Amino acid sequence: MKNSFFESTHTKRIIFFILFDIFLSFITLLLSYELRFNFNISDIDAKCFYDVFYILITIKLLSFIFFKIYRFSWRYFSIVELKQLVYAHIVTYITFITLYMLWDDYIKHFARSIIIIDFFLSLVFIGALRVAKRVVLEGRSSSSKKNTILIGTSKIAQNIITNDKEYNVVAVIEDIKISIGTYFSGIKVKSIDNLDEIIKEDRVTSVIITKEYTTEKLNILYSKLAKNKITNIKIATLSDKEDRLKKLSVEDLLARHPKDLDKDLIENFIKDKVIMITGAGGSIGSEIARQCASFGAKKLILLDHSEFNLYTISEELKTYNIYSVMQSVVNLKKFESTFAKYRPQIVIHAAAYKHVPLCEENISEAIENNIMGTKNCIDLAIKYKADKFTLVSTDKAVRPTNVMGTTKRICELYASNVDSKTTEISAVRFGNVLGSSGSVIPKFKAQIEAGENITVTHKDITRYFMLIPEACGLVLQTATLAKGGELFILDMGEPIKIVDMAKKMIELSGRDDIQIEFTGLRAGEKLYEELLIDDSDLQTKYSSIMVVSKRVKIDIDILINQIEQLLISEDKLTKLKEIVPEFNHNG
Repeated sequence: MKNSFFESTHTKRIIFFILFDIFLSFITLLLSYELRFNFNISDIDAKCFYDVFYILITIKLLSFIFFKIYRFSWRYFSIVELKQLVYAHIVTYITFITLYMLWDDYIKHFARSIIIIDFFLSLVFIGALRVAKRVVLEGRSSSSKKNTILIGTSKIAQNIITNDKEYNVVAVIEDIKISIGTYFSGIKVKSIDNLDEIIKEDRVTSVIITKEYTTEKLNILYSKLAKNKITNIKIATLSDKEDRLKKLSVEDLLARHPKDLDKDLIENFIKDKVIMITGAGGSIGSEIARQCASFGAKKLILLDHSEFNLYTISEELKTYNIYSVMQSVVNLKKFESTFAKYRPQIVIHAAAYKHVPLCEENISEAIENNIMGTKNCIDLAIKYKADKFTLVSTDKAVRPTNVMGTTKRICELYASNVDSKTTEISAVRFGNVLGSSGSVIPKFKAQIEAGENITVTHKDITRYFMLIPEACGLVLQTATLAKGGELFILDMGEPIKIVDMAKKMIELSGRDDIQIEFTGLRAGEKLYEELLIDDSDLQTKYSSIMVVSKRVKIDIDILINQIEQLLISEDKLTKLKEIVPEFNHNG
């Protein structure tokens, strides 16, 4: 019972502030009288004191309730709350003066200057009560807070200064000259050129970036912070619902943001269409499903043979009009029943085995799933008169050195040479996507979390990378451009050295006990990936999307016969070489 009595509640806080407001209002009015009469109040002047007080406190409490003064959390007293307090006082004293002028006979011998003095005293005393709690709490906790620099003068930066309990903001930094030297939420804005000096002087341990930077500028900023041994770096984002802080990741430092992603074009293409996505539970398939849902697809047919992956994406998109099909693209009979049932207008084929070493160890399965699964999907799309079919391919299909890349190249050949009738079939080729399942980034993160050394196959190995959402957006954009038979290539920028990525991930972790170990190239693995076959490839009207100009024409009947022979052959590597002469197996 005793603990319950002293426990802080919303009702108790309201009662506390009302009682103190009454007490302080009494003190300020009394002091106003004393100041007005030079601390020598006559009996006549004092006679109406209580009448004035009763009227004034009644109006004041009603005004405070109207302006929701008692709903504020005074732990976070700021300019917003101060404004409301000022407005409440203005209304209170204007109302009192109005009543006094209407019924001046009721309050006799009252010096009107008292009300002006009391206005300012009341505002100071009552405001001081509110801000006192924040001052005390911040005084107690400042030693435990992290000395933090905010980069950028955004709304979210203001929220962090005002409300955040974890960070002690010691400086606000900007690279916009007009802002430098001004004050932002009471803190002087300094130049980003003085970053090194500020970090040392204020013993900064944490940095929050509250404005958007290009990847290039973000990397320059990160290099400066890393040089000063700052590893606690966060990026702030302001959404419709809430502010969010996330730790700076290697994905942020490597991300490329295509400027020509035409979302209006994609939305017009997707809206009100029946769309089938194979491999819908994978990294690429699930993101394409999300985007199709957000762009207003009429129906989404999510097809995947993995129960867990299909369940995960289905739960995420359950508010949309989705149909979850747990099925393999290899089983032609069941697969056809799905096409017959839903009659998709657009088919995005992302189902494939993509892990190079596993495909090397399971050649038959890779051939069956990747080649036959794709052939089934294309054939059914044509049979059931889908408007568009897009094959998601890979940079590993260029002059392949492994089984996985070779199977994807055969899929490209089939897609570009089959008699597509009314279906517009195209393929889109791109490199690695950041953070996809089975890629190096999740692997490196797991090794760092476990305190293990990071394993890199070769010191010179490079790969192309793109963020999953942007790669998937461009995949959908290529589908809008397709007329049939094209092989599109996404501009992946410059290749990135895997060892440099590993070093950045170690730096970002803040650990100094992790090294990099080189393990040697794995079976089928290239040192350098290639995206373009030759320099004659043509650019579309979008700089991020190119199209192969030299279409390889082959007899589709011969290709089908070769695929059938491949399925039953015992020497599958030789057969793969016959179909794709440039296949140079690095097993």
